[in-house]
Amino acid sequence: MSVSYPRLAARTLRFTLGIPRNITVSPDGRTVRFIRTPDGVTRTGQLWEHDVATASESLLVDPVALLGDGGEELSAEEQSRRERSRESAGGLVGYDVDDTGRWACFALSGQLWAVQLSARVVHPLPSVGSVIDPHLDPTGRLIAYASGGALRIVGVDGKDERALVSPESDTEVWGQAEFIAAEEMDRFRGFWWAPDGRSLLVERHDDAPVQTWYIADPEHPGSEPSAQRYPAAGTPNAEVTLWHIDLEGNRTEIEWDRRAFEYLARVSWSSHGDPVIQVVSRDQKTSQVLTVDTLTGRTGVLRDLADPAWVELSSAPRLAPGGALVTVEDVSGWRRVVVDGAPVSPDGWQVRGLVEVFEDCVVATASQEPTEIQVVRFGFDGVATAVTDGAAVHGAVIGGPTTVIVRSGLDAVGTSVVVHRDGADPLPLMVLAEPAPHEPEVTIISAGERGLRTAVLFPRGHRPGSRRLPVLMDPYGGPHAQRVLASARAYLEAQWLADQGFCVVIADGRGTPGRGHAWERAVLHDLAGVTLDDQADALAAVAAAHPDDVDTSRVGITGWSYGGYLSGLAVLKRPDVFHAAVAGAPVTEWRLYDTCYTERYLGDPRTQPDVYDRNSLIPLAPGLRRPLMIIHGLADDNVVAAHTLRLSSALLAAGRPHTVLPLSGVTHMTPQETVAENLKLLQVDFLKTALGVE
Repeated sequence: MSVSYPRLAARTLRFTLGIPRNITVSPDGRTVRFIRTPDGVTRTGQLWEHDVATASESLLVDPVALLGDGGEELSAEEQSRRERSRESAGGLVGYDVDDTGRWACFALSGQLWAVQLSARVVHPLPSVGSVIDPHLDPTGRLIAYASGGALRIVGVDGKDERALVSPESDTEVWGQAEFIAAEEMDRFRGFWWAPDGRSLLVERHDDAPVQTWYIADPEHPGSEPSAQRYPAAGTPNAEVTLWHIDLEGNRTEIEWDRRAFEYLARVSWSSHGDPVIQVVSRDQKTSQVLTVDTLTGRTGVLRDLADPAWVELSSAPRLAPGGALVTVEDVSGWRRVVVDGAPVSPDGWQVRGLVEVFEDCVVATASQEPTEIQVVRFGFDGVATAVTDGAAVHGAVIGGPTTVIVRSGLDAVGTSVVVHRDGADPLPLMVLAEPAPHEPEVTIISAGERGLRTAVLFPRGHRPGSRRLPVLMDPYGGPHAQRVLASARAYLEAQWLADQGFCVVIADGRGTPGRGHAWERAVLHDLAGVTLDDQADALAAVAAAHPDDVDTSRVGITGWSYGGYLSGLAVLKRPDVFHAAVAGAPVTEWRLYDTCYTERYLGDPRTQPDVYDRNSLIPLAPGLRRPLMIIHGLADDNVVAAHTLRLSSALLAAGRPHTVLPLSGVTHMTPQETVAENLKLLQVDFLKTALGVE
């Protein structure tokens, strides 16, 4: 019996299982370590080691062998951490290796484990509570981990396990990133070892100021709702401070103007000098890069950054060998590598992030064509040298003379991971991903006067001019996320949707990455107007390019999260263009979404209520004239179900028919096979019926 595409996509985590991930390269370049599942359908990550000289692979850690029949159990804290990082796999999902290459550590089923790498011996270590995010000190003597609100340490030999610092209230947490940092600032760590392993920088956050919301489980009315501290737009954030703590527990608070710069965004600490942190104001229009004196706790300003819209957060500022400060900043329209305040990357390159920093150059990911991501060497002399090329998305990890390049392109469905070492032939790491059941037939166009990068897919076997198909817009469409990339794997689901009888169109409008400063900032205070206009423009361009193949009297739109918001917005605001919508986990009222993301684009709802009203779906409810299905996981703690319930109530009050599909026990992610499969089939059936697809 064949397996449907939606079920297979869920089973394989969109065909990512079996691909090497969490890749690290030893400082001498001799060893590459990575997590990989044993095949393309098993979610249990294993730790592997690749010897560069012999090209041999060895299994270091097999979670099944360690846990036996007991299986894996995750604490509520670990489940929440994985939700923030959108982690759906199991087993090993992370690990750490010390700079000496003698030890590795990881958390598994809430327990702490260590690996003596030379002997390849794995053993559990004494730990308290559920272990969160363990990290070795760079010298390989101690492991620090978060648990129960405390930061604890233990020797790699299992001796002297103790709390380094403990919470004094139920709302105080040491050593973990607060909700906003993990959800919206891409900072998932809460502590950082000193290079000599004798002290740490540790985040303390107190959620006491944050309002409490309650996430209920309607399927089990006997269960108490889960209390969650949620910082909605315009309400207080957690109180976040940073401390220097030595191994005896002596601590010094790191001082900066927290009233002016509320967010602790980035932290780095290397052997090249004192720690460097980046702090950001609540309105995100100003930021400072600071150097830290760990003895006194005082900070000094290295860089003052400002932007009338918002200061973009990228890779953490860091010191290069020799002490130069390397940052990624928006300068003269482009995101650039900046060294001691001077831009070194040239016009035309939009830097995505830093890979590695050297004394005379940095290696970074960057784009000239926004659908492609290349690995580029930017010299401090201003010379840019592309390491990769072609229609593909690339990433890299570097250690000594060894570079690992990860590539996913349009020329083949799949991902390659190749080890490059100076003076040696490139060697691939084994990829065990499940073969894709089909190859997408995708065309990427530059649509309209703004050159919107737009992917177009017809059913396989469609003959141009043979029939006019209904159109299905399938965007994310919101800021800081990109759907149209030069990666065939990204269009597997879109091709399956097209094969159901649609012309599928995916468009990246203004606000999406890769296009420069003005492009990203165009959405300021006008998410609804700008992002919806761009979807309509992309549709018009596709229709003009394929007048005999698309039927613009039958246009559906579907999306999840911001894409869900955009889908609901489309039929509520532009029923002349969009004729049916499926809105998954939509933000319907921005006052219910979190501080950092929402205030970045819409400002403070207490001082700019009109901006929030203009971008809300609720006031538009009486205007619904098109079929609308709204889907929401009732356990969603990011876009809470209240978004859908409030919109549904407004629609009902206005007498507007609509469909609501609640998903019991489902969070913002839907990794469960049966849920993912049936959910997708129900969406397609709804759209076919609404648009008259045979």
